[in-house]
Amino acid sequence: MTAGQQHRPSEGHWPLVGRDAEWASLDAVADDVVRGRPRVVRLEGPAGIGKSALLNAWCRGDDRFRVLRTRCHPLAGQCAFGAVRQLFQPLVASDGEGVREALLAGGTAVQQLLAGGGVSLDPAPSGSGAREALLAGLDRFAQRLTDQQPLLLVVDRLHWIDPQSLGWLVRFLRSGCTRPVLMVVVTPTAEQDRPDPLFAELLHPSHCHTISLGPLGVPDVQRLAQAVWEGADPDPSFCVTCHTTTGGHPLYVRALLQHAQLSGLRPTAEFQDRIRTVSLPTLRREILQCLSQGPPEAVDLAQALAVMGDGRPRHLLAAHCGRGEAVVRAAASDLRGLGLLRADGDLSFVHEVVRDTILETMSPEELGQRHARAAHVSYLGGRPDEEIAAHLLAADPVPGTWAVPVLRRAADEALRRGAPEQAAGYLRCALRQPAQAAESGPVLLQLAVATSSSNAVQAVSYATDALEVLSGTAERREALSLLTSCLLLAPGSGMALSDVDRLFTGGSERGDGGRTDRELDLRLRVLRTWAQCERPTACISTLQPGDDHLLGRTPGERQLLALQAFAALWAGQSAPSIGALLDRATAILPVLSHKTFPLYYFVAHTLLHLDELDKADQLRAQLVKGIEGKGMALLDRSVTAYQAALALRRGDVAEALDTAERAVGIGRATGRPPYAALLDSIRIDALLAQGRVEAAKQVAIGRAAEGPTQEDWEPPMFLMSLAALRTAQGDTRAGLSLLYECGHHVDAAGAVSPAVCPWRSRAAAAHLVLGETGAAQELVAEELDLARRCQIPRAVGVALRMAGKLASGGRRMELLSEAVDVLAATPARLELSLTLHDLGVASTDRGDLAGARSALRTGLTLATECGATGLAKRLRQRLHDTGGRAANVAGMLTPGEERVSALAAKGHSNKEIAEQLFVSVRTVETHLTGAYRKLGIARRNELAAAIAASGTGDE
Repeated sequence: MTAGQQHRPSEGHWPLVGRDAEWASLDAVADDVVRGRPRVVRLEGPAGIGKSALLNAWCRGDDRFRVLRTRCHPLAGQCAFGAVRQLFQPLVASDGEGVREALLAGGTAVQQLLAGGGVSLDPAPSGSGAREALLAGLDRFAQRLTDQQPLLLVVDRLHWIDPQSLGWLVRFLRSGCTRPVLMVVVTPTAEQDRPDPLFAELLHPSHCHTISLGPLGVPDVQRLAQAVWEGADPDPSFCVTCHTTTGGHPLYVRALLQHAQLSGLRPTAEFQDRIRTVSLPTLRREILQCLSQGPPEAVDLAQALAVMGDGRPRHLLAAHCGRGEAVVRAAASDLRGLGLLRADGDLSFVHEVVRDTILETMSPEELGQRHARAAHVSYLGGRPDEEIAAHLLAADPVPGTWAVPVLRRAADEALRRGAPEQAAGYLRCALRQPAQAAESGPVLLQLAVATSSSNAVQAVSYATDALEVLSGTAERREALSLLTSCLLLAPGSGMALSDVDRLFTGGSERGDGGRTDRELDLRLRVLRTWAQCERPTACISTLQPGDDHLLGRTPGERQLLALQAFAALWAGQSAPSIGALLDRATAILPVLSHKTFPLYYFVAHTLLHLDELDKADQLRAQLVKGIEGKGMALLDRSVTAYQAALALRRGDVAEALDTAERAVGIGRATGRPPYAALLDSIRIDALLAQGRVEAAKQVAIGRAAEGPTQEDWEPPMFLMSLAALRTAQGDTRAGLSLLYECGHHVDAAGAVSPAVCPWRSRAAAAHLVLGETGAAQELVAEELDLARRCQIPRAVGVALRMAGKLASGGRRMELLSEAVDVLAATPARLELSLTLHDLGVASTDRGDLAGARSALRTGLTLATECGATGLAKRLRQRLHDTGGRAANVAGMLTPGEERVSALAAKGHSNKEIAEQLFVSVRTVETHLTGAYRKLGIARRNELAAAIAASGTGDE
């Protein structure tokens, strides 16, 4: 079927012309969807080009789908899940049996979201799973609807959609691989696309078909002229002139033809010169001219509707205009008569150009006053808090005390739904309202909570300001824990110790009834100690008299015990004593929140350096679960950075690099990521392990381009990695200088543990290369002594390895063998592989080729498993030099990896391989990554040689 065949001219409608090809495209995609392939269609083009007209006509002509619509408004982006509500609420209101069944499948969270007027059916879900429960419920609700009938979701003006609704649409598209769901999104031209990864994913060409609407042709203009002058045969020259004057823009063509008819013109050649006097800006003048013909009540209603948005209840519009409903009804009739409102009875403009034109006539002051009035009447009318808050955002401060509670409730709702950015906007607006002394402290604290999800530095400022005015003990406790969390999420954010001391004094003196609050003091000690830890210029001290009696019964005690364990680790105390502190700190591990994050942070990083990696991974999983669905982007990136560090500690080089790159990539999209220097350190270490020195150099250049950062604990770690890079580049002296600078930082802070920063053994290796064995031996002896005292096997093994490299004869073999034995019992696979390399070299020097081959072969297997391709190459060469051969890795590759590797080695692209093997490109990439790791290579052009050497490939 074609547009012309399906949609004939009828009274009150313009004929749909010039869109047969676009109509056919919609039909083709719809056929795909009905067969079980979810798709997205994007209708794009400038305002008035006919996107909505095409879509409306097509929907009337295809009854296979259940059509749900939403039309986003500039204020809609301020309301979490606003577009989702507009999509489904009319359907829920219909109360059909199938809808009720689907709604029950969605669960309480969906029932509450879609309840009319924002009324809750049940208490709002809260906690870490609230947003996930809502998203999963929406999935079930929509899936149940698709079981009944294919679903067509129409989102008009997608560029104004709220982030939460956009996120759900993308999520549902991902999950609905066989669901008959067609999403049609209407947008302006692509140049106005939002710089949003979710926006880009929804419109990705792999599942989105874009239909770009262009101008009409001369024959189309002729058909429109026939509809205006019924029975006439428009002259071709008249139609050409109309087309030239309007550029074929449908809205302007229709306006021009109507204007010509009303002016008494006929579609003949003699009137074509009159047509040339009408220009495109005439349309807006025509709209204003139409509006001026209406009574004052109609003008007032048009302005109210432009501000409040389409489809608002008549009683609210009447209250906004200060008139009765009967007057508004009459004014609406006048606007329909003028052609400005839709004829179907809905209080909506015929086109967004009408709204834009009316809004342009209002000054910023008048517009702000209109929004303030809209907010107040919406408040009195019992509208949802987020709807009221959206108007308050666009208004100047309003009189009275009602606005701040509304904005705070809207912020709570936005946070509950995982929309901290909207919550922060509402709360900043609350701070601009007329001062209410009792409200400012709680608002600042709430704002600190909201901004902590994405901007820890801002949250530090808000939490500090809140502490200045809060008087309640419970609120001050919460503010202090939040402040510590934000300092942890923004290393080097620069809170001065003097500021902490001032808070410490104020907190000790303030308490309910004038009493000193012990729990408050404990949390202040945690804050002060961490602020001190951030500046490695004075020794860390956490213990005070009476701390032996801390049992971890309160949140403050648990945080302080965890911090003491962390500080004891850095100070090189024994692993058993650190473990005892951790046991007391984690006896009761509470649910993750901004208040409990300091406890999780100190425990997680202490476990990491104690090599309790299984426990560390379990804690990481708890962290992931705890932040899921909360919209806590900053904390999410922090956990990703921790995951990268954990992978590197395990020796999973490829995973560490991929995870760190992902964290950096996310950070680039939203600002500087937390622990940026640490992430760059992980990237450099992983790249060097793969032998990719040039890539590591580029990371270091990028870090230098960011400029110096404030002092914190990250730079020493980065200096160690930078030293390794300089050494790999052949500048050993520069590397040694960097290692001594690193040592100066950590020693000044009393952080002597080699489990955290083994700079001495690395400096000893540099001295050895430079022939300075005396200095090397002194450093190694000191590190080995510290390592034995801290009783962490990885640290002992690393120091023993360096001691063995410095020794000679039997002592060399003895120390290296001991290092292998110690490291074999740890998760330090990469360090063990390095030690086996050194043991193989030592065995070769002693003439024990069989022992050398055994050590080198084991080390090669480990390096290959780790993905340390650079080390694997060195081990393979050493093994070859001793007359040995690497173990055949053919048995290590999966059948999929073998097939994909063989084709890639022959020069086939990933896409060609996917087509030959009937798999996805992502599957091909996964198989190649596994093969690279097992073969000990880093690039595609190394595949053929690696396969030939290993015996893998076609027989």
